[in-house]
Amino acid sequence: MAIKLEMLRVFRAVAEKGSLSGASDILGRTPSAVSMMLSQLEEHLGAPLFETERKNRLTPLGQLVLEESSRATDAYERSVDAIRRHAQSIAGTVRIAAVPSATIAILPNVVSAFRVKRPEVRLEISDVDSEFVRRRVMLDEADIGIVSAAPDDTSGGTVILEDDLGIVCRSDGKIAAEVTDGAAVSWNLMELEPLIANPLCNLVTHPRVSALLMECNLEARNTMALLSLVRAGLGATILPRSALQDRLGDLSFIVPGDPGTRRELRKISRADSLLSPAAQAFWAAL
Repeated sequence: MAIKLEMLRVFRAVAEKGSLSGASDILGRTPSAVSMMLSQLEEHLGAPLFETERKNRLTPLGQLVLEESSRATDAYERSVDAIRRHAQSIAGTVRIAAVPSATIAILPNVVSAFRVKRPEVRLEISDVDSEFVRRRVMLDEADIGIVSAAPDDTSGGTVILEDDLGIVCRSDGKIAAEVTDGAAVSWNLMELEPLIANPLCNLVTHPRVSALLMECNLEARNTMALLSLVRAGLGATILPRSALQDRLGDLSFIVPGDPGTRRELRKISRADSLLSPAAQAFWAAL
């Protein structure tokens, strides 16, 4: 007969309480049931674990078995607790890959609210463009992705935010100087300053923007890097309104209407696998 974990748990209770009755109280078993399991363990080991029938003094073998029983039962309890917390989405890890604008516009508030309810969940957030977000989700390197897409994009995902794309430029630059209150604004204004490209520029269908992208020799993919380059006077870029929040300062955000261009943020996950309970909870929070 193999040694079972329950045998070790019963023995530990008897050794720590010093009596069968004390152990039966914490185990929820009768003293006779506790005595029977203890006898089975001693029979399997071939030697006594207690020096007397009173069970209040361990033999050298009993002392060794108590040490090992404590390690084994503690490890078991930790494992069961981890499984239970994971199943209840109390704990675990959620890997999120998101476009930079989402890390600014959406994730701070979502993460803040999520951590109030599930403080033990570990969140790992990577900041990459849409192409790499999709790749990480596909390769199971991320549980949840947040990508940018045009409203007519058919690549899938669930829309969580939609807003305008516009020109971001220095407020004292050539583009801002050409904008007057109430006047129509065109993407042609981008001709006045060098374009600092980023993947969102590809969502604009205006021919002049397409031509500027072909000529462009400066590109960045991180929102903060793009704003820093614009502030340094190196040109203008195209970003969504939600990515700017209160970060404009000495910059201007101009929304052309020929055509007006909207950007969607979509959450995505692998269709062929289920999210963990913790990831499901974060998906719902988004």
